[in-house]
Amino acid sequence: MNPDDLSNRERAAVEAELQCLADDEFVMAERYIDWQVRGPTLEADLAVANIAQDEYGHARLWYDLLEDFGYEEPDLIWERDPSDFRHTTMAELAFETGDWADCVLRGYLYDHFERLRLEALEDTSYPRIADRVGKVLGEEHYHRDHTSNWLERLTEGKDASSEAIQRLQSALDRLYPHAQTMFAPTEHEDDIVDLGVRTAPLSELREDWLAITTPFLEGLGMTVPDPELPDVRGRDGSHTDDWQGLYDEFTYTYEMLGREPAKLMADPDEADV
Repeated sequence: MNPDDLSNRERAAVEAELQCLADDEFVMAERYIDWQVRGPTLEADLAVANIAQDEYGHARLWYDLLEDFGYEEPDLIWERDPSDFRHTTMAELAFETGDWADCVLRGYLYDHFERLRLEALEDTSYPRIADRVGKVLGEEHYHRDHTSNWLERLTEGKDASSEAIQRLQSALDRLYPHAQTMFAPTEHEDDIVDLGVRTAPLSELREDWLAITTPFLEGLGMTVPDPELPDVRGRDGSHTDDWQGLYDEFTYTYEMLGREPAKLMADPDEADV
């Protein structure tokens, strides 16, 4: 199956799902770059660099499928209007200075959502997505282990009054509303589910995510806030004040090179992904 085989309704639903997939991964990778040489250990630096590279690779997989619909990479990343991106606002938030708790907690919240979303895409009605889900799922397993292990390491033997728990709680309070935007629907959500592009609605994924993450975080000594959405949702094109600065950063080199043809990574099909 290719885009020419799709009805207009099917095409819009597939594009919307791919856009969220790609944008989430790309912007998470961009934020991970902020921590590449600032982690608490050399091991942490290397792990974050590897995770960022994985996320760029996953973004490339999904952007590549959008190119089947007639887009070119500059249209999807480097020359795209910042308001057209549909990533979760949690991905774009700037890190608190020196706050490793923010980095690992953000990754934990995102990686568990990502697993649930990918599993709901394994039986997608669009085969080109299904062909790539397995590779991404395999690499995301390492990401979840990394963040879970760090959260346990930071909280081991600590009580609620410790600096570690307090810093994690502060990060959770700041990130948690924006984590809910992972489950904010686009205007095509009903069609995405009805047409089988994704086999579970975001509302169902959210319930599963809460059932996984809430007891784990509470078991580490944190108080999980009420899951309320912020005013900006990401999926609808509204973003935080941090987004424009990040957008300017990742488009800067492209602009300085005179808009030369840019490639995020090699073509996945040519790389035998």
